[in-house]
Amino acid sequence: MKLLASIDQIEDPEIAAVRDRLYQLDPTGERIARVIRDTYDQLYDGQRTGHWHFSQLSKTEKTHMGTLIEINLQREFKFDDGDATDYRIAGVQVDCKYSMRPGGWALPPEIINHLALLIWANDDTATWTAGLVRVDGKIMNLALNRDRKGTLSALGRTKIMRLWPDHGRLAPNLFISLDPATRASIFNAQENGQPSSGQARVNELFRRVQQRIIRRAEIATVAQQEDFMKRARENGGARSKLRPEGILILGHMENEPVIADQLGLPAPKSGELISVRVKPTDQSSDDKMAAIGTSFWTIAKTTDSIQEAPSVPKKSAQAAINMLRAHDEMNQK
Repeated sequence: MKLLASIDQIEDPEIAAVRDRLYQLDPTGERIARVIRDTYDQLYDGQRTGHWHFSQLSKTEKTHMGTLIEINLQREFKFDDGDATDYRIAGVQVDCKYSMRPGGWALPPEIINHLALLIWANDDTATWTAGLVRVDGKIMNLALNRDRKGTLSALGRTKIMRLWPDHGRLAPNLFISLDPATRASIFNAQENGQPSSGQARVNELFRRVQQRIIRRAEIATVAQQEDFMKRARENGGARSKLRPEGILILGHMENEPVIADQLGLPAPKSGELISVRVKPTDQSSDDKMAAIGTSFWTIAKTTDSIQEAPSVPKKSAQAAINMLRAHDEMNQK
């Protein structure tokens, strides 16, 4: 959906004040995108339900999305409460409205002449938009539902001032992007012929999904256990269980993001992990390599034989950087 900014709205001083405050709080839109992503995950509640898609929710659950977006935005940005509206932003009353479809925002009569922060998101395409509009009866459709809520007319939609127009991506939903066979193999994974378990499913997740970020909520959905992150750690978790298969699992602690970056992988942030099958390499290789312990490792090809992955020592990120720098300097001599 294309949201346009009309000259009327650009000259509206309250819209300008709210826009400027939002940009001050969130210059790139990354914070609001994270709130939307986290709200989807909260609504799915995969740890308890195993759900990962909007279609798996009941009608009642789906209706909570807008309320959760409203609550979570206020928690993230610490907006003041409004009187007739949800918030006060820059001293201006603003109501928050979310819709599952473009243009579907249901606007109650009490916010007429006030501003609305309009949000739309689609988990299937990992996209979102946000905009501001002054709700005016002249730009509303005449048809009202039984709650006397109306929607913006075609003209009204052209009055929306688009926010963060160059940023509209959510962190993708891993399970939507997987092919059905791979997804089924993860959720039905067994170990040693035993019935499917949280540990077996998490092992299969890191075995099947490599070289891409896996989020905490996705691990919870697969494990469906209270101690789900334990299933990805050492001491009996996926890190130790998959090491004999050559699979290295990296997180956000200590020098692990540096190792991921040295291998040319996305560097995990807090609550994120990434797995990759590796092999030892000599210092003359042109491949991207990471310094792990006292040796160098690179990403294994499908044709390479399996060699046990290293245990990542607990040391500072600078130590790994220094080791690789020394290697580069030696090769230049």
